[in-house]
Amino acid sequence: MEKLDTLDKKILDIIMTNARIPSKDVAQECGVSRAAVHQRIQRMIDQNIITGSGYHVNPKALGYSTCTYIGVNLERGAMYRTVVPELEKIPEVVECHFTTGPYTMLLKLYAKDNEHLMDLLNGKIQMIRGVTGTETLISLDHSIVREIPIDND
Repeated sequence: MEKLDTLDKKILDIIMTNARIPSKDVAQECGVSRAAVHQRIQRMIDQNIITGSGYHVNPKALGYSTCTYIGVNLERGAMYRTVVPELEKIPEVVECHFTTGPYTMLLKLYAKDNEHLMDLLNGKIQMIRGVTGTETLISLDHSIVREIPIDND
């Protein structure tokens, strides 16, 4: 992966704040051509520096009022590779991490209510072969949502 230069970092800083900003505005703020901005953004996409695009949807607006983190323990850590495809079949699971510490995996999911959460836990997650236990942490509120800062050294 190529090292990011000052212009790359400035472009990233701008588009991380507003992903819908027109390239011409980014170019004007950076003092370069729109083509230069487009080429640099495309290069950063190709290098997997920029991943994903689109809009973030508020889960509550879709009826998912409960954000939950679930610590999952497996029979053996190596079962992670077979458990993940099963978790991918559960659309409410939005993140899955293979972790160190007290859990083999940490999941983030959204449920419509406590009954839905109980069904996801008891009827789906805990039924996956290899899952030996779960611990559920319900998020009451989130205060910080941001991208990693751009180091402009």
